[in-house]
Amino acid sequence: MRYVIGLDTSTTGSKALLIDADGQVAGSSVTPHALMVTDPQWSEQDPADWWDATRQSIQKVLSVTSVPASAVRTVGLTGQMHGLVILGSNGRVLRPAMLWNDGRSQAQCEAIRDVVGLQRLVAITGNDAFAGFTAPKLLWVRDHEPAVYEQVAQVLLPKDYIRYRLTGGFATDKAGAGGTLLLDLAARGWSGELMETLSIPSGWLPPTFEGPEVTGLVSGAGARATGLCAGTPVVAGGGDQAAQAVGVGAITPDVWTLTLGTSGVVFAPCTKPLQDAAGRAHAFPHAMPDRWHMMGVMLSAAGSLAWYHDTFCGRHSYSELLDEAGAIAPGADGLMFLPYLTGERTPHADPLATGAFVGLTRMHGRGHMTRAILEGVAFGLRDNLLLLQDTGLAAPREVRISGGGARSPLWRQILADVLQVELKAVRVTEGAALGAALLAGVSAGFWSSVEEACEEVVSTRGTTRPGPHSDVYKDRHRRFASLYECLKPFYHAERYFAG
Repeated sequence: MRYVIGLDTSTTGSKALLIDADGQVAGSSVTPHALMVTDPQWSEQDPADWWDATRQSIQKVLSVTSVPASAVRTVGLTGQMHGLVILGSNGRVLRPAMLWNDGRSQAQCEAIRDVVGLQRLVAITGNDAFAGFTAPKLLWVRDHEPAVYEQVAQVLLPKDYIRYRLTGGFATDKAGAGGTLLLDLAARGWSGELMETLSIPSGWLPPTFEGPEVTGLVSGAGARATGLCAGTPVVAGGGDQAAQAVGVGAITPDVWTLTLGTSGVVFAPCTKPLQDAAGRAHAFPHAMPDRWHMMGVMLSAAGSLAWYHDTFCGRHSYSELLDEAGAIAPGADGLMFLPYLTGERTPHADPLATGAFVGLTRMHGRGHMTRAILEGVAFGLRDNLLLLQDTGLAAPREVRISGGGARSPLWRQILADVLQVELKAVRVTEGAALGAALLAGVSAGFWSSVEEACEEVVSTRGTTRPGPHSDVYKDRHRRFASLYECLKPFYHAERYFAG
């Protein structure tokens, strides 16, 4: 038998997914890692934890499945986008990685707009400057940690640090590179103009590759650490959302995806580079040649429910909370939740936004609060769906839903009602690791193209249709959409964040 491994360095853990040449999942393993939050706007992780977790996951999946390392033909990588990993000349990590949901670099975003010009910035990258992107974080280090900045020799994304530890070389994929705010969207390569304007040395950035292209081979040190065979090819892979789209078969403009993970994403594939003139929606290359995508991103989707559970309801299972929410009528008896726990990205590019329960009374109980969270996340995703439609994209033929939150039938129904679309669930809920594995399988010759891989492997397992509550949710969404502007003066007047 022949196999490939997809490695996913997500925010919550590092996964190894093993599939065979028919695309069947032989096994998977995930090892969690910790998040460091020392300020409401800061979000960091230690790259050493990613590597330790990746090693453990690879070793465990090979052990549990009894698959010999010699049978693994190729490795594919994916992971959280936008994170800043900086290395010194000796390959040592210089500081903790600043993650995608780190919002401290708003001043640097404003500086980028000032020096580049918003219109020119969007024309080159397809994006406005967001605090979550990599380039503003790098400039924050320059402005606040000059002693660290002086030592920088290499800038990597999270999954590319894993690539470095596996192969000893530096490389990245074009989809992930698009999220740095330094890539020329149409040319699918680094923008010399932006790097010169922002005084970022081009030698700090790794070469870019298409998703199925080989970027290096597992080194002797990588083999000893993981149990893989030295010389095993490692392909570029893709940023987590692009890899997720491959994993659920969203590679043509008529199939969109809705991802309900820590963050929430509405993802629309394109056959040419498209952009919103104001940069409100994100525009990046896809994880396959000659494809791009636009997407809307909310920072705290299923992460909102996880925060609520872990902070207030640790003695109760998620199933208990969802059962209680299911007993509450749509609209949660007037209670609403704004899911801006780590600021917000689209359509509100505002790292100072915070979460809120609005309309709370003595009549509301735990079930109301849980349902308000489910509905608030759905309303935020509807904001992003409407944003993409407002850019002129044609309505999709099909919307596929995946991610941990998609396992809940109640949440899927609320989403279908709020978004007013049919949602099709995919059989593999963790699509990013599968997408990385499929890209590796194309490189290994299991399939002749990404299109063939998706056609043969990806399938759906059921449809959730909008129910009779859609009209209720139309009104509730209008009220939800008004709350951000009502609370914005409070967010920006308080400014109680450090850093």
